[in-house]
Amino acid sequence: MSAAAAKTEASAEREFVISRLLPAPRDLVFACFTDPVHMKQWWGPNGCKVIASTMDLRPGGTYHYGMQTPDGSQMWGKFTYREIEKPSRIVLVSTFSDAAGGVTRHPMAPSWPLQMLSTFLFESEGDATRLTIKWSPINPTAEERATFEAGFGGMTQGWSGTFEQLEAYLATVR
Repeated sequence: MSAAAAKTEASAEREFVISRLLPAPRDLVFACFTDPVHMKQWWGPNGCKVIASTMDLRPGGTYHYGMQTPDGSQMWGKFTYREIEKPSRIVLVSTFSDAAGGVTRHPMAPSWPLQMLSTFLFESEGDATRLTIKWSPINPTAEERATFEAGFGGMTQGWSGTFEQLEAYLATVR
């Protein structure tokens, strides 16, 4: 395959991007992503409750969490941090996991990419913070790429609910 062909294929891959203006200062919003006590209070889609939250916040460190869904089932996830630039940026690899922290497939979508590159950007806008989240699969198969791109609507819904939970939590800690 020529370099030009590879470049064309790469440019056709889509990244999921979502952004929300949050009514809180950047340092507080950043702290809500970097303190496991904060994370336990708001992380996850609407209706989910964090039941475990341990964090080693450093490049190479992890955040391991468990969530209980409204139907009582549990889901686990893990972040492995690549970059932490306080208070403006966090880059990490996100995976589903088991309770012991081992990487697993998505419990409801087995063709979901095994690893996701996640970038969280925190930008001050007056007294508020623009939070932008970018997601892209790492080394996906064609099937995983297709599943990822087909899931943009569900990701928008899930992240919107997570933003709502974060906004509600921010109102209690300001």
